[in-house]
Amino acid sequence: MSTANPAPLPIRPARSRHGARLLIGLAVILTLLFIAAPMLFIFARAFSQGWHVYAANILHPMTLHAIWLTTIVALIVVPLNVAFGIAAAWAVAKHRFPGRGILVTIIEIPFSISPIIAGIAYLLLYGRQGMLGPWLQANDLQVMFALPGIVLVTMFVTAPFVAREVLPLMQAQGTEQEQAAVTLGATGWQVFRRVTLPNIRWALLYGAVLCTARAVGEFGGVSVVSGNIRGQTNTLPLHVELLFNDLNAVGAFAAASVLTLIAVLALVIKALLEGRRAG
Repeated sequence: MSTANPAPLPIRPARSRHGARLLIGLAVILTLLFIAAPMLFIFARAFSQGWHVYAANILHPMTLHAIWLTTIVALIVVPLNVAFGIAAAWAVAKHRFPGRGILVTIIEIPFSISPIIAGIAYLLLYGRQGMLGPWLQANDLQVMFALPGIVLVTMFVTAPFVAREVLPLMQAQGTEQEQAAVTLGATGWQVFRRVTLPNIRWALLYGAVLCTARAVGEFGGVSVVSGNIRGQTNTLPLHVELLFNDLNAVGAFAAASVLTLIAVLALVIKALLEGRRAG
């Protein structure tokens, strides 16, 4: 009785290893060239005249106002979008109703529309010559070229982030745990707080971080609805443009460094949350 020889183990071709190394090296080079180098250049220019000049630019009243306004907008927009994202994801994942697919499409519209178009739409709706402009003016309400307009357009731009992070997780979890809690006598708020929220907390935080980063860095839509009034309605991204127009390159890069630090911090938190979600 003869025994068959065992099949030889597959040997990875040397060409495949060289191809993988080439792709990895290319990815590293492109990352350093197109991402790391511009970020380092921002800080190099920001500190090109020394720490004292950098600090003076950051502590300038106009820059501090831009930072304050950007922070206020984020503090308003992010909680509202968190509430909207939870409500929208809950409605789509836990219920069946006509137009469910249309609702998901509407939620994702800001991903495909330019922020500038959104800003123009809000201007035509709430501006002085817009559809609601005369009524707002008659009631002494100002939306455009003021904080409300900035908040509205920023909410529009950032609306999908929380919903799109929470929705897939809610859909994957189903409704069995919530139904069991209701059977045991739990109220709707108890079901949400003790069952639903713990299951989505990392996705919720992840979406909130992305929403914050996007809200802080929004430029196009805000530039349309804010009027870019120096010291009044210019957020930090708009303030960077104003400084460039004033030929204050060091001040512009100093302000841009603040935005870069916020972005890096958001990425670090994002990576930590991804690790917690994977665990």
